[in-house]
Amino acid sequence: MTIRFTFLRSRAALALVVSAAAMSLAACVVEPARPPQPAPLVEVMPAPQPGYHWVKGHYVWRGRWEWIRGHWAPN
Repeated sequence: MTIRFTFLRSRAALALVVSAAAMSLAACVVEPARPPQPAPLVEVMPAPQPGYHWVKGHYVWRGRWEWIRGHWAPN
């Protein structure tokens, strides 16, 4: 009886270790390195409008760096 209990215990421990290893590898993400973000572009801010605030332009990554122009957004 002791031998069987030890065998089941070691099997459970092995299953626990294998499942923990599988879960830890499932959380890994491999992503190629991106080129550095370019310097921000200089934008001329148009005249202010009441009830709006200026959102500065910025870069966004879409397979390459794309510039999103600044715009007025409602408050």
